[in-house]
Amino acid sequence: MSTALAMARDADLAVAREVLAAEIAGLSALSAVLDSHFADAVERLATAEGRVVVTGMGKSGHVGRKIAATLASTGTPSLFVHPAEASHGDLGMIVANDVILALSNSGETAELADLVAHSRRFGIGLIAITARADSALATAADVALILPDAPEACPNGLAPTTSTTMQLALGDALAVALLTRKGFTARDFRQFHPGGKLGARLRKVAALMHGGEAVPLAPEATKMDRALIIMTEARFGVLGVTDGQGRLVGVVTDG
Repeated sequence: MSTALAMARDADLAVAREVLAAEIAGLSALSAVLDSHFADAVERLATAEGRVVVTGMGKSGHVGRKIAATLASTGTPSLFVHPAEASHGDLGMIVANDVILALSNSGETAELADLVAHSRRFGIGLIAITARADSALATAADVALILPDAPEACPNGLAPTTSTTMQLALGDALAVALLTRKGFTARDFRQFHPGGKLGARLRKVAALMHGGEAVPLAPEATKMDRALIIMTEARFGVLGVTDGQGRLVGVVTDG
């Protein structure tokens, strides 16, 4: 490896550590400023008779989609509504018993205006996650969760990095607080997450096993050629061998 390449790789690692340090500092600051407003937000979300409608524009919207997915998979019915689409008919997706969770770092996102006005017009609960307590969004909200003043990890201070990390972490905190309050268990989680590795880990043997006439069985005295036919017909690759009382005494496998 050339000296120039080695130096470039070292520089990359240094940048990565600086980014992580900046975001860790932001999360520490966020933890320090959490107060009764967080508890108020959890209370509103926990007692909502409808769904949690998450919304946000740009990077806040991408974070919002993840928050909505986390809430839905942990026992809090939730969906994401794009603020621009809301102004073109999707406001009809939001009903009186819902609670809106709106994300905007500046709190002045123009695309949120119609959605915020809709919530005020019909008395729909509005929770804001923003970095500006004096912003239009925070002022209009029933509960405003204010992110601390923390520099973005981007060296230009422009790309949403630390701010979106704090938004995401705050969404996780809300979701976990809600599932803890509701007593949401691994069994409940399995109902919403039957697929993938997590679903496989939570699945019970009873969901996979076969029983009754589907299980290939043969008495001990069965000839091997007949046993192979029984095993092949069942397509399990295994044959249970039973004694005179029908009790399992062994198995034969095609391996």
